[in-house]
Amino acid sequence: MKLDVNALRYLSKDDFRVLTAVEMGMRNHEIVPAELVDRIAGLKHGGTYKVLRNLLKNKLVHHDATKYDGYRLTYLGYDFLAIKTLVNRGVFASVGRQIGVGKESDIFEVATEDGTVLAMKLHRLGRTSFRAVKSKRDYLAHRRSFNWLYLSRLAALKEFAFMKALGDHGFPVPTAVDCNRHCVIMSLVQGYPLVQVKELQNPDDVFDTILGLVVRLAEHGLIHCDFNEFNIMIDDDEKVTMIDFPQMVSVKHRNAQMFFDRDIECIYKFFRKRFHLSSEKCEEQDGSDIDDDENSRPSFLSIQKAAGSLDKELAASGFTRKEQVEMDKYIDQNAEEESSDDDSTSEQDNEDGDDVAVKIGSLKIAEQDSAEVPDCTLASKDSSEPETFAKENETSTSCSGENNSINPSPSSNGDAKEPTESQDNDDSDDDSSDDPDGEDDDALAKQLNKQRKRAIAAAHGRRRPISSRNAYKYKGKGTMNSKIERQACKW
Repeated sequence: MKLDVNALRYLSKDDFRVLTAVEMGMRNHEIVPAELVDRIAGLKHGGTYKVLRNLLKNKLVHHDATKYDGYRLTYLGYDFLAIKTLVNRGVFASVGRQIGVGKESDIFEVATEDGTVLAMKLHRLGRTSFRAVKSKRDYLAHRRSFNWLYLSRLAALKEFAFMKALGDHGFPVPTAVDCNRHCVIMSLVQGYPLVQVKELQNPDDVFDTILGLVVRLAEHGLIHCDFNEFNIMIDDDEKVTMIDFPQMVSVKHRNAQMFFDRDIECIYKFFRKRFHLSSEKCEEQDGSDIDDDENSRPSFLSIQKAAGSLDKELAASGFTRKEQVEMDKYIDQNAEEESSDDDSTSEQDNEDGDDVAVKIGSLKIAEQDSAEVPDCTLASKDSSEPETFAKENETSTSCSGENNSINPSPSSNGDAKEPTESQDNDDSDDDSSDDPDGEDDDALAKQLNKQRKRAIAAAHGRRRPISSRNAYKYKGKGTMNSKIERQACKW
């Protein structure tokens, strides 16, 4: 959005009072009701609605009446609030031209009363070019709902804190002056972005200086995460200054090594393409098989932490030391559990093999027993032809006779054996009893195998119940079918 400060000189105290009321209402409302704005502003004689019409004409607020009559701040209205506050503090007195545009901010020139030119950076998250803030930045932390104005304020506070701390530790960064809402005031860097520079007198020295900045940041516990030719300023004396800090993370971050390697790769790629840097560093960068000790390219694992850790002071994004120790313990425990699980699984496999062998043996014994003892009910269910009462008696007597011959009891005939006899006599009796009925035993064994397979399939859920889904269901005594059946039974 274009910043037009001409309307700023014509706004009254009541206008800023209503703007502040809308801002306060947006803490709990996406669209602030007009009644709430009137109640917070506290203007007499209904002056709030007149002021809202004036602000709406200047595009400082947005009116929404889809669900109820309400208003919300625009970025221009938020800019006016921040600029008015900084002007009242005496930070600057005038606003000049726009000198930079980014995917998430705009940069303007401002001047103080004594004529000193400063830079004003207005964060504008939520543009079409950069809306993946939730996945690319950690401004939200644990929050689920968010507002673009609030996220811009968080980004400005974070950048001001990083810039202040890095300047105190001697890093070549702009001097942080003041911050309010989504606006950051800093010193103006007299230079050009590195992407606009076509030639350098000493490209090797500049290349070493930039790599040294990346390594030095990592030694202080920070990684820039966006260290490229667009965020590096260079002046006529080839003095390097780095800018843009909201996305910085700690070296304890889980993706810290990837971010560090990406920053290094961006520098190598740009200097090799733009300045045709043919030093040994870029040549060694092509040979990936060379060890880290022999290769002069900075490595994340070889960085030694300095005494002052800025990631703790600034609460940079990433794991803290306590969380890292807990994560290491968790990984070690998982490794131990996996090794113990492997041992237990090998033992269980052996045990399962023995159990399977035992089960197979028991199944064979059960099949033999069931083959020797035929089930008359199953035979009668599986048979398709109806049997008479006399045949059922014959099968029952034959079954009882076979049972008596196989398992004799003391109350049977004189040919029965005592239960204390040896196994050889029992086997001989079984062989003698199985000889006349060998065909029946084979048929019964097949039926039992079929029944066992059906039971196994039903247990695994692969077979439907025996009752057909097309079977007739009685719907009550009053139906016509039930009456016909009753008459048929009487006949």
